[in-house]
Formats: sequence, structure tokens, C-alpha cells
Amino acid sequence: MKTPTEIRKRYQGPVRAVIFDWAGTTVDYGSMAPVDAFIELFDRHGVRVTAAEARRPMGSYKKDHVRLILEMEPVTGQWQELNGRAPSAEDVEALYQEFIPLQTEVIARHAGVIPGVAETVSWLHNQNIVIGSTTGYTREMMAPLLPLAAAAGFAPESTVCADEVPAGRPAPWMAMTSAMRMGVYPMEACVKVGDTLVDIAEGLNAGMWTVGITRTGNELGLTLAEVQALDSGDLAARLQKASDRLLQAGAHFVIEGAAQLPAIIEDIKQRLARGERP
Repeated sequence: MKTPTEIRKRYQGPVRAVIFDWAGTTVDYGSMAPVDAFIELFDRHGVRVTAAEARRPMGSYKKDHVRLILEMEPVTGQWQELNGRAPSAEDVEALYQEFIPLQTEVIARHAGVIPGVAETVSWLHNQNIVIGSTTGYTREMMAPLLPLAAAAGFAPESTVCADEVPAGRPAPWMAMTSAMRMGVYPMEACVKVGDTLVDIAEGLNAGMWTVGITRTGNELGLTLAEVQALDSGDLAARLQKASDRLLQAGAHFVIEGAAQLPAIIEDIKQRLARGERP
């Protein structure tokens, strides 16, 4: 008689769920809303934060994101010079509470569904693959985005927010909670798709296949218009750098955008049929 462990190792079923990230993966080409909000937040307090600094912790629970920006040496130095002391836990909490309504307002300005997402969602539905999602945004921040995205073709069966689990990314809890809410297991039947390094860590820690996004996401960090304006050689070099970073983070696959996901799902199906695991 086979042991439970031996039976689990033999999983050769289909892909049952895809769990997407939001900003930079399915909506908000270039993941601009968090960057705009963090720059404005710190500017209100006389602290200059660059777009690169705002992007570095992208994908994290937004309270963690505030703390991680404050811990960056250029930001810590500015804060100390202005306030006569290093930033504290109380400062993190106060900034985060100020950030919530600011980010909620900015999200609505960057709610466009990324080209190719609606078509991929339709393809996944035709394959009987359920669609979940996770986000570093809180439930309050997501309130204006959910109906706007649904109207444009992205309405996942499950959306798990960072404030609904014990810890945000890179912890696996959001991805695992999404799978649980959709009734999907084992975890190797799930594919986590995202544009940040912590998206990949979240999926890996949950035991899922992971797919990184380059062109539309945080690693490239450009709007559609900015991407289209780039010289082809420059764009190729930037995409390669983004791909390398996601692969180094452990992504099983890297694609430019969600429109390329069906081919990856077919590849994973073949791997699962051979008994491979993420």
C-alpha cells in the first residue's frame, strides 16, 4: 500500500488554478499606482523618494513597503535630518495610515486592464482553470479597483489581500488562502503569476509553479507609451535584465505579459503529466 507521501508525489493531473498578481500583471501597466502614491506620501513630509527606491520593495504588504522605504539609507538620512531622530515604528504606522486613502485614490487612476489579460482569462475559463489573485494592497485599497477591472474583463474568483493573512509576501499565505477559497489542491496544480521578486517567492513558498512578468510589470517599470517609445535594442536589453532578475529569484518561467501565459500552461500540463513538480 502506498503511503500518503508516495501518492502525492505521483500527481499527474491538470493545472487547476492560476493565481495572478494585480498591479503590473493584470492591471496598471508598469505598476505605476504604488510608485506615484509612495513618492507623494514622502514628499508631503519633505523627503525625496525616487521611483527606483519606491519600486524596490514592490509586491510587499503596503505597511511593510513603507517600513522598507524608511530603512533605505538615503531616506533614513533625510528623515533624521528633518526630524532630529531615526524613523520609528510609530512613524511607520502614521505614514501607513496616511498612505491608505492616498493609495486608494491613486489606484482608481491606474485601473486599466493590461492588453491580453481578458483574452487569457477567457482561454483559462475554457480550459476549466479557475482564476485567483493576491495583492500587496489592502481590502480597502482594492474597493475601487475590483469593479473597474471586472468591467474590463478581469474578475477573479478569489482575491486575497495582504491585510487578510498573518503576513504578506514573501510568505505563502495569500496564495495558499486563494487556493483554499477556490477549493484547489494540491499546490503543484496551481500556477502563481506576478511581476515582482516577492511574487515569485510567494509562489515558491506555497509550492506552486511560478511565472514572472517582465514587459508590463515592476521590473521594467514603464508605461505602455514609454515602452513603445524605446529603441528596440534598449527595450531588449531592459527586458533581458528584468528576465534575469526574475529567474534568479527562482521563477520557473518568465514571459513578457499575460498574453503569453497559455503557452506556459500547456508546458506545465506536459510536465505534470510526466510527474514533474515545481
